[in-house]
Amino acid sequence: MASHAADIVQAFLASTPSPVLGLATGASVQPLYRELVRRHREEALSFAAARAFLLDEYVGLDPDHPQLYRNVVRTELGGRVDLRPAHLFSPDVCSAELEEECARYDRMIGRARIGLQILGIGRNGHLAFNEPDSTFDSRTRIVNLTATTRADNARFFDTLDEVPRRAVTQGLGTIMEAGHLMVMASGAAKAAPVLKALRGPATESVPASILRTHPRVTLVLDSQAADAAVNCDGALMPSPTRQQP
Repeated sequence: MASHAADIVQAFLASTPSPVLGLATGASVQPLYRELVRRHREEALSFAAARAFLLDEYVGLDPDHPQLYRNVVRTELGGRVDLRPAHLFSPDVCSAELEEECARYDRMIGRARIGLQILGIGRNGHLAFNEPDSTFDSRTRIVNLTATTRADNARFFDTLDEVPRRAVTQGLGTIMEAGHLMVMASGAAKAAPVLKALRGPATESVPASILRTHPRVTLVLDSQAADAAVNCDGALMPSPTRQQP
């Protein structure tokens, strides 16, 4: 799974003079980042020409907190490859004018034009921190995190109470402007949201269902999550592409 995803990232970096990546965090993408670091060290994969934008960020954590997503990405990828620190962009969640900061970050993304956006998918079908009933045309904004999302993310903190209740997220409309969406999902718990994204109607109650409307989506799934992407006769459902390890 990580190798397939890394192949896509490597091909994008090689084919684009000034590549712009959208970076996610979470358990699904960690193996990908480890593989990219390995290729950088052993195969000279370079991020020197790249710029990268974070998909979302917690609100309320100290700037040096290890679970602040900017710090997570630095630890797992940015600080271990030749991505220039000044080329890793994230919203300033400490800004006193946070709504204005969201709009500024959204404009930055629009000007940069993300070529490849890496995504995960939540158990409730969320993309980034766009929870169910987020509008399909939503932009970068402050959101309240659901109990489900906070519980899922509690494994990265000492206690559930430490998990932030708010975040800044790229909106679904912002995400859909990327040239290529690569969605990673692993484990049986992701089978249901993958199924809803692929086979259900495009509805704001399932944010990931918007993927059906994007012209270029690649799903990179492990065998458990991939079972949901195949119908009873073994044929792939329309649109996104499935890749298995």
